[in-house]
Amino acid sequence: MLLLVAVAVLGMGFYLVRFVVFGHEWASAPFNQTVYRRGLLVTGTLTDRNGVVLASVTDGVRTFAESRDVRRATLHTVGDLQGNIGTGALTVYASDMIGYSFFTGSYSRTGEGSTTALTIDSKLNVEAFKALNGRRGVVMVSNYKTGEVLCMVSNPSFDPDDPPADVSGPSFEGVYLNRAISSAYTPGSVYKLLTAAAAIEKTGDVYDRVFECTGELKTGLGSLTCPRVHGNIDFERGVELSCNIVFGELALELGADTLAEYAGKYGLSGRLEVGGIITARGNFDKAGPDTANLAWSGVGQYNNTVCPAAMLRFVGAVANNGNAAEMFLLKKSGVQFLLPASTTRIMNRNTAVLLGELMELQSSSFPGLQLHAKSGTAQVGRDTEPHAWYTGYITNDNFPLAFVVVVENGGSGTAVAGPVANRVLQAAVNG
Repeated sequence: MLLLVAVAVLGMGFYLVRFVVFGHEWASAPFNQTVYRRGLLVTGTLTDRNGVVLASVTDGVRTFAESRDVRRATLHTVGDLQGNIGTGALTVYASDMIGYSFFTGSYSRTGEGSTTALTIDSKLNVEAFKALNGRRGVVMVSNYKTGEVLCMVSNPSFDPDDPPADVSGPSFEGVYLNRAISSAYTPGSVYKLLTAAAAIEKTGDVYDRVFECTGELKTGLGSLTCPRVHGNIDFERGVELSCNIVFGELALELGADTLAEYAGKYGLSGRLEVGGIITARGNFDKAGPDTANLAWSGVGQYNNTVCPAAMLRFVGAVANNGNAAEMFLLKKSGVQFLLPASTTRIMNRNTAVLLGELMELQSSSFPGLQLHAKSGTAQVGRDTEPHAWYTGYITNDNFPLAFVVVVENGGSGTAVAGPVANRVLQAAVNG
């Protein structure tokens, strides 16, 4: 009898532990017919940070924002009616929208669930969506001090209130994928920021050196080319001109092990978490010593890939003196609002300061913005236009914003992705 009682107590204890840990998942699972109809969540309201309704329920039917522009611009953050976008808030934050409680489960007196606010600004998302102008790509903006994600746009998109009957055509390629967090791209020259940081810490004389750019760097096996012949330049000028030769030489000296170490330390390889959503894995392959592949990896080519969200976190850490704020999508309230931001030091403070100085730009193309940025033109095939990158941060008063823009097969990072970044940042700062 004592043995039976012990087994019953242990069994009940095991169940209670699982109930505490997984209760919210049980309550928000599609088999819960209290809050789901034919697999669709029919309770709870989702808003942006300013109270704009992004998704609600009327007479048991899920509806989305009033504005078509808002619906299309926030599709991948909110999710679609059919649940094809598995990283959307309607799926990831279902238990919050249900209003799950440890004591009452998914029950609510009115049956309307809970109002859940996201950190995104729907107006900023619309501006980013319009700036992409139908091109495939990503725009993300975060507060690098708090970790709030203010803008997360992925294109192609569609109107969730009027979804397309057929998404198999090229115009809808990867439409259910949130490219901001679930894709990884060849980074091109934005990756030179990592190589620069490693050189600052591992090559003590990097600021005193003079590099010779003849347009080609020959290695034991192959060669690396630079689009222009820059002549004799120092490290700072090499960063400003984004000279491949400078960064190819540094990559050969630093070696694959060091570059791989920094890629892992900075979160550019592997996976990260954004608001409970696991990102796509970045990649850094170790090329052999004194090879062209190693030199190319130092300039963001070879087999390097980076998730846009990981790049955003990295440049945010540069802005925040080496501290990476953990990014989140659910707006904080109550006691949570009073708690300090969750940060992880991924970079030496001095390195972050020096890297920020190297990124500082004075450009008439970004009027009024205190800009620190790096462009990238990532080659992805001989017969294919490069991916255009633009990433960095601004230090305007009251606007500690980091950003990343990727335009797939867009061409020049400065000419194509830069104007997208400017439009979004101007909207963020000037309203």
